[in-house]
Amino acid sequence: MKIAVIGTGYVGLVTGTCFAETGNNVTCVDIDEKKVEKLRNKQITIYEPGLEALFERNIRQGRLDFTTDLAAGIKGAQIIFLALPTPPGEDGSADLQYVLRVAEELGPLLEDFTVIVDKSTVPVGTAEKVTEKVRLGAKVDFEVVSNPEFLREGVAVDDFMKPDRVVIGAESEKSIKLMEALYAPFVRQGNPIIFMDVRSAELTKYAANSFLATKITFMNEIANLCELLGADVDKVRKGIGTDSRIGNRFLFAGIGYGGSCFPKDVQALAKSSNEADYDFKILNSVMSVNEGQKQKMIDPLKAYFDGDLTGKTIAIWGLAFKPYTDDIREAPALENINVLLGLGAKIKTYDPEAMNNVKGLFGDKIYFAKDQYDALEDADALMIMTEWPIFRTPQFDRMAKELKNKVIFDGRNLYDLSQMEELSFEYHSIGRRSVNTQS
Repeated sequence: MKIAVIGTGYVGLVTGTCFAETGNNVTCVDIDEKKVEKLRNKQITIYEPGLEALFERNIRQGRLDFTTDLAAGIKGAQIIFLALPTPPGEDGSADLQYVLRVAEELGPLLEDFTVIVDKSTVPVGTAEKVTEKVRLGAKVDFEVVSNPEFLREGVAVDDFMKPDRVVIGAESEKSIKLMEALYAPFVRQGNPIIFMDVRSAELTKYAANSFLATKITFMNEIANLCELLGADVDKVRKGIGTDSRIGNRFLFAGIGYGGSCFPKDVQALAKSSNEADYDFKILNSVMSVNEGQKQKMIDPLKAYFDGDLTGKTIAIWGLAFKPYTDDIREAPALENINVLLGLGAKIKTYDPEAMNNVKGLFGDKIYFAKDQYDALEDADALMIMTEWPIFRTPQFDRMAKELKNKVIFDGRNLYDLSQMEELSFEYHSIGRRSVNTQS
């Protein structure tokens, strides 16, 4: 098929590349001329494991191209995907200005029946708004369908190429057949393509992400209770995770969720609920708890230094909101850095992929280390914000030499408590007893 993807952000680039990998001719459209030039020159613009090889191969073999010209980009396309930003507004609602602007531009450019796909995460009713905008200038038939993405950063290529399920909201048999043919190569092992009405498809994405955010937040609440009751959240997690009704994923305690999806989608669903005059109490609690959880390690850090962090150097391992990505959107590390700077501390930090993105925010206010051990040199304490694999099995003897104090504040529960005791580290984590606390 001839496919067009409008938007070359995280979702658009992964979507376009993976569709090209199954033999489709894909043109990705973006208004950012510098970005498009880089992409045409095989310079990938996001970090995502496994994507670069597919990206380069499909450009080389002529199935993947990039342009700033919307008319040229969609010419001959049977299916047009809208993979545009829908950032949260000040009130938490999804901002649809980019989606609706492109929709209005598309109408006069359509030359034959076209399926227009909302790939971006959008509120219920967006397909109807897009239809209205396209119809203003369209002279041919078209249909707007919903096909929400379920891509996890760090494993997005696997998620796309081998999806658990594909959700499609469509009304006409013609659109259903086109979408079914497009996704057939991705579900050969029998995972379902689930067809439904458009509004249900739009709500499905928000419901899925909000449920997962709730699961994470519930476990963080259990972790906070464990600390008060002398229980161990790791043991509780194993005890409930083996229950097939619950499952063992998204049960790890930590300093809250971040990223581009969970915070935005929970806010947007809560806003949609408010607009429908429904008080979604669980979601309001999830947002409140998650905000507090992000700074969970600040109090024990302050207590260790008797309430005064002035002039103290704090090493921070991890800046991205999760491992295997350079995405720092809503990353707990950023909030902690701001708090620590406000308390007079100095920051030395290291992240394998996200440091360039953070430099644009903090500049020379913090030190960006050449590696994880450089960050520890003469630091008064270590805080762990992201569970990168290289942080899981560090050289503890080297850590002990570089740090002024053998103390770790671990927001991701990377280390075993007995190991910390054997190594004589003071160790604070989430939902577990502290090791070697000061008297």
